Amino acid sequence: MVDLLIYLAAALAGAAFLLVLYRFLAGPKPADRVIAFDVLTIISITGIALAAKIEGRIIYLDVALVYALLSFLGVIVIARYLERNL
Repeated sequence: MVDLLIYLAAALAGAAFLLVLYRFLAGPKPADRVIAFDVLTIISITGIALAAKIEGRIIYLDVALVYALLSFLGVIVIARYLERNL
């Protein structure tokens, strides 16, 4: 039963990834694209965590943590850049 819920969560994360990817590609403003990029990274981190659970490899969580930190810094840099150009 738990495995079914994990696979369901992975399927929902995949669907959310596709919807946000559309917003990232079609976003009318740069701010929309930055927010979509941040959500894409959060969904990717969720996928990495689910893969860690399914595969039983705890090292993937370290990868997810580093990816989250780099993603946070990237979004901050892009937001500062857009703030200067607005």
